[in-house]
Amino acid sequence: MTAHQLASSARIESEIPTPDHILSAAELSRFNPRSNRQGSLRLGGHLATIAISGYVWAMYPVAIPCLVIYGFSLAAMFATMHECCHRTAFANNQVNDAVAWWAGVLSFYNGTFYRRYHKWHHRYTRIPGKDPELTDRTPDSLYRYGLELTGLPWWWGKLRGHSRIALGILDEYPYIPAPASAEVIRSTRLQLLVYAIAIGVSIGFAQPWFVMYWLLPLAVGQPLLRFVLLAEHTGCTLDDNSLTNTRTTLTWAPLRYLMWNMPFHAEHHLHPSIPFHALPAAHERLKSHFRTVDPGYVRVNLGIISKLESRWS
Repeated sequence: MTAHQLASSARIESEIPTPDHILSAAELSRFNPRSNRQGSLRLGGHLATIAISGYVWAMYPVAIPCLVIYGFSLAAMFATMHECCHRTAFANNQVNDAVAWWAGVLSFYNGTFYRRYHKWHHRYTRIPGKDPELTDRTPDSLYRYGLELTGLPWWWGKLRGHSRIALGILDEYPYIPAPASAEVIRSTRLQLLVYAIAIGVSIGFAQPWFVMYWLLPLAVGQPLLRFVLLAEHTGCTLDDNSLTNTRTTLTWAPLRYLMWNMPFHAEHHLHPSIPFHALPAAHERLKSHFRTVDPGYVRVNLGIISKLESRWS
């Protein structure tokens, strides 16, 4: 390497920030308090959105906008589960775990499994071979991008994963420690039982309830959720620097509300202990330190598309 190349490399490395010592322990402690009140208000508002949009969809099946809101609200229960799996939604851990489980049922995740999976994602964020999220193929063509947005790979992954775990097959999940295996298997089986009961009730009353009020809306909401989640890390650095490997996306307040402030994702990854309700304030304090803070999900996704190969394969 020439002297010019060495100098250029050193300059680039010096421009990459590091996350050490941005917040003092005292300053972080001011962001960290959990709140049962804040968690209850946000959960109540989220469930009210599901109930109101679902009621309008049930009464007027031609109300497609309400179906979209209802479906996305269901899919966004993933964000509720995510916050509760961090045990930062409520001050009470038992409440966090219970809400995480039911939020997982609504969004077709399993909270008991996800808590272990997500712990590894935070421990090894964007580290190839270690971050379990990197096992999901990043779109590398317009075809793969479009396929990802349909939600079909996600549905297949969830059907396959839940089935294997329910059968006690955990060989693909190194982040599930042996002492937790029985709990994860039992939790997944119980979740599948809930779906089986819901299907049985629908069949017993000869009504399409399971399809009309869960399966179809969730299928409608998933593409919107994929559109949001693709922005979190796609195109960011593949290293352990939380100032550069995660993106914060500035977006509308209603979307931030239903996503439990997850769009402030870089702040969340830098300090996972900060509860959802404190992330906007944390953003104001930390935003100048992050490499990637983008204005809107449309812009982020257009940027992703622009870097994809134009082939449909």
